[in-house]
Amino acid sequence: MCGNNMSVPLLAEAVTVSGTEKETAAVIFLHGLGDTGHGWSDAMTSIRLPYVKYICPHAPRIPVTLNMKMTMPSWFDLMGLSPESPEDEAGIKRAAENIKAIIDHETKNGIPANRVLLGGFSQGGALSLYTALTCQQQLAGVVALSCWLPLHKTFPQAASGSANKDIHILQCHGEMDPMIPVQFGAMTAEKLKTIVNPQKVSFRTYPGLMHSSCPQVTVLAVKTCLSVCV
Repeated sequence: MCGNNMSVPLLAEAVTVSGTEKETAAVIFLHGLGDTGHGWSDAMTSIRLPYVKYICPHAPRIPVTLNMKMTMPSWFDLMGLSPESPEDEAGIKRAAENIKAIIDHETKNGIPANRVLLGGFSQGGALSLYTALTCQQQLAGVVALSCWLPLHKTFPQAASGSANKDIHILQCHGEMDPMIPVQFGAMTAEKLKTIVNPQKVSFRTYPGLMHSSCPQVTVLAVKTCLSVCV
């Protein structure tokens, strides 16, 4: 393995679950607001495949407007959680570039981009969607849990240079989610179908599930995408 993780800031501290054989695929999974990569590494370990490298980076700690400017791990600033809330455009784009830097690092070290699966929960899922749809490298797929598409009004134009018009996207959403209502998830799925091949977009809902990380859903979602995409 060549390359230096220190050249990619998010990789330097990321939780990484290495494969037990030659790594030919990677899953990059992004946590939600206020969490860290440690919160998802156990779930990734439970679906460990010998040829897959799992990377769970930590978001930087920044003041979050939605939470009274309290400093916490956050991929970008959040002003609200409705489709019409103002958005941190510069922060979202900067965060996406940081995730693309991880993808670039992995491709330079032998894992093809089309065998890199992006995933995330809540804010992390939102960032995984935005990153994939604006990425110039063809990726394997996206697992988007309880989330939305950031800067949705800029699409489909924002995806004009993307290599991922035919990407597999699996969205999972709890029907009792009080923070990101399932209707917002459904609207996101319909928007995604105008950006990528609509036959590749799958939206699954789960009765009784609120805005929380459910290991069973996570494992099933990632397993499903790995079986289809990688």
